[in-house]
Amino acid sequence: MKQLSEVKFSTLDLVPVREDGNAARSLRNSLDLAQHVEKFGYTRFWVAEHHNMDGIASSATAVLLSYLAGGTSTIRVGSGGVMLPNHAPLIIAEQFGTLESLYPGRIDLGLGRAPGSDQMTARALRRERSGSADDFPEDVAELMRYLGPRTPDQRIIAMPGTGTNVPVWLLGSSLFSAQLAGERGLPYAFASHFAPRYMHEAIRIYRNHFKPSAVLDKPYVMLGVPLVAADTDEQADYLATSVYQRILALMRGQSLVQRPPVETMNGLWLPHEKEAVGDFLGLAMVGGPQKIRARLEVLIEQTQADELIFTSDLYEHADRLRSYELLAQVMKG
Repeated sequence: MKQLSEVKFSTLDLVPVREDGNAARSLRNSLDLAQHVEKFGYTRFWVAEHHNMDGIASSATAVLLSYLAGGTSTIRVGSGGVMLPNHAPLIIAEQFGTLESLYPGRIDLGLGRAPGSDQMTARALRRERSGSADDFPEDVAELMRYLGPRTPDQRIIAMPGTGTNVPVWLLGSSLFSAQLAGERGLPYAFASHFAPRYMHEAIRIYRNHFKPSAVLDKPYVMLGVPLVAADTDEQADYLATSVYQRILALMRGQSLVQRPPVETMNGLWLPHEKEAVGDFLGLAMVGGPQKIRARLEVLIEQTQADELIFTSDLYEHADRLRSYELLAQVMKG
């Protein structure tokens, strides 16, 4: 059985914007967080593509990754993920080929098949391009061809990009990408930080469909995990109310800017909303070091995951830094 100390640990930053802040401050905080977790031995630092959301500042994902990679030295940086239906595969190959050329051996390309936004925003992104989640398997194959070695009869190349072999991950919050990742022999990251209900089934499907490839000889599973670590359980419960308010706002279609923690959520949500937020955050690690260690040990025992990628959307930047510092101590035993 796998031990917690054997599991790699990474960071997914949603680059949150506070209600009294702005995008510039959030982007600077993202780099500061990347530099911070690099010191504590985190494997990778990913950011996700979202659009038309006032509380998330990572929409220009490749641009942000260049900023983050340029300000760090060893940690891998990547997308968790790029929403491929929004883009022509050639564009993504050129962007990530450029990143790999600038920062060799440190770039990851995680791909999702959802638009990462509402349908109106998706149309604004694509204009005349008829991108669709249904095209995802073909788009992934096309993108990987651009990043692979150039063939004698290849008429369209990504420059930079061709021959860089940027590692490609498939991301998913449902079961489709689990099967595709297995059939293609690619590493798989499941979005259990917001869709924990399907986690075990997705892992099973991925492993059952896995076929060895030039990339992997056995399955590799990464799981997304919400994190609120603090020095005490009581402090973590208090800080977590910022996370609860944000998920509640998402469910209500309200602004996603971060709100400060509150002493109690009573009066802020209705009973069915409390239950829905609890389901959304079913895998959340909230507590002091001992409580989090115990919950993580259960998670690894149940899933045998190879890597966990944590997202911590706390209101104060200093609390986020401390949360990741405490987690590193837990993961290293």
